[in-house]
Amino acid sequence: MTPINPSKHTRRAFLKRSAKLAISGTATPLALNLAALGEAAAMTATDYKALVCVFLYGGNDYANTVVRFDDAGHAQYTQLRSAGSNGTLAIPKSNLSSTELKPAAALANGVKYALAPEMTGMSELFEQGRLAVQLNVGPLVVPLTRQQYNAKVLAQPPKLFSHNDQQSVWQAQGAEGSTRGWGGNLGDLALSSNTDSMFTCISVAGNAVFLSGQNALQYQCSKAGAVAVETVRGSSWGQFMYQPAMRAAFEQMIQQQHTHVLANEYNRVMRRSLAAESKVTTAIGSVQPATAFPADNSLGDQLKMVARLVGGRNSLGAKRQVFMVSLDGFDVHDGMATRQPALLKKLSEALTAFDAALQELGVSDKVTTFTASDFGRTLSVNGDGTDHGWGGHQFVMGGAVKGKAFYGTPPPLSVGNTGAPEDQWHVGQGRLLPTTSVDQFAATMAKWFGVSDDELYGVLPNLDNFGDRANRPDYPVDLGFMRFS
Repeated sequence: MTPINPSKHTRRAFLKRSAKLAISGTATPLALNLAALGEAAAMTATDYKALVCVFLYGGNDYANTVVRFDDAGHAQYTQLRSAGSNGTLAIPKSNLSSTELKPAAALANGVKYALAPEMTGMSELFEQGRLAVQLNVGPLVVPLTRQQYNAKVLAQPPKLFSHNDQQSVWQAQGAEGSTRGWGGNLGDLALSSNTDSMFTCISVAGNAVFLSGQNALQYQCSKAGAVAVETVRGSSWGQFMYQPAMRAAFEQMIQQQHTHVLANEYNRVMRRSLAAESKVTTAIGSVQPATAFPADNSLGDQLKMVARLVGGRNSLGAKRQVFMVSLDGFDVHDGMATRQPALLKKLSEALTAFDAALQELGVSDKVTTFTASDFGRTLSVNGDGTDHGWGGHQFVMGGAVKGKAFYGTPPPLSVGNTGAPEDQWHVGQGRLLPTTSVDQFAATMAKWFGVSDDELYGVLPNLDNFGDRANRPDYPVDLGFMRFS
């Protein structure tokens, strides 16, 4: 499974935004769509804060990531995960003792959880109060019961269980083809806080709709730093840009004015790109965290670059930033017993190193990192893997997180299709019906980021269907896992 194909949803939106930016000269607060963002001009930030989305492409299996550890729950889990045709996918309880999660406030009814054995680093972060678990979160348009889901009497997320579409729904509240993500909407509000708006939304994971706003453009970095202008795919002239004389000649050429509007626009974009490349290279040049990041770990490499960019925030003129990184390979229809543990090991080692680097840089309470994925997976087993699901468990990490705690509702362990209470929180085969929406999850972090209560409803269009505005206090807008002071 690969990330969303950017060619299907970015070209038209990019041209539309570029035209607006050309008129205004840059992405200033004057360019914001005030109506779309609750008639709020922009946020005013004097301190620094950043959000980092870690997207797990393919759909991470929730039940073998955050594993039931209490005796009764683990026994049920083992029974359900042992029904495959190629042996059990259940993790033995004896393998989980070192990663048991011991929250400051115990869960009701004796429910306990442990992380997968490979996630020792993250279990230590949980113990230190730097990591929280949000249980059973996923896309919802409105709160749903299983009966309402089956009867289709209320709005449901589009194209459930489809990889590309659910990646887009998580990132942009709409199916594949959506052009604006909630990270980009946050960027639109944050543009005025940053001296250079170019570096408000930064991806180290390639193009992603999550970071596309109406006016906020995502700046893409590689794991090694700024993407050099000369590394254009299929070009032969790029190699000559390494020669100082050739680059100087090119820079002189793009200063010229032309009669054709597209030629002038090309020159303007190239000037901006070269300036951004130089600025990023300078900003991160002296930022080299001593923290050791894991070898042969693409996510670790991406997060190391984010740490360096955060360290260079003053040179980049940034007060508010939204980042995206990713790890691929979670579509475990088969070989799950070996494939998922290797991925979870990479996730845990990368996040643990990132947290240590942020502490080293003195900004651990200024950066909040969270995971997201296409969907959870079925609790039932299909051969030696699991199928596409809906809700799943996600992590939130950082010094501003109220860690050592679970948030949300622990889902029952069931795959039945009866009227029994334990069968009402899945929609077949243990596909969790989310009890927390992506909008609630995002809103909690957006409030910490500096978004006002009124602005939240422009950033997250479905939020009107949750919380006090919808007379649904059982689906609160603020889930409570962030510290605001």
